[in-house]
Amino acid sequence: MTAEDREILTKINEYASVVLKDIDPQKTHVSFQLDKLKPVLEEIAKEKNMPLEDVFIKYMDLASEASVELERKFQSELGNPSQYGDIM
Repeated sequence: MTAEDREILTKINEYASVVLKDIDPQKTHVSFQLDKLKPVLEEIAKEKNMPLEDVFIKYMDLASEASVELERKFQSELGNPSQYGDIM
């Protein structure tokens, strides 16, 4: 992930933490969540001279990539559970 990509993801996530703070993402339609994020997505589209749809796709890709990185980091910190043998 480039520095620019990380900046975009951070900007959207910070905005989301404000406008989506009181909703349960598991119980709220994605379309509602995206509607709430639309202002920041439009702002980024204007700044980067990109179509709104491209910013949305980029956000989804970056969020997925960040999730994979986080899971990879978690797994590396957790280590190999099989090395501990059967605990029960």
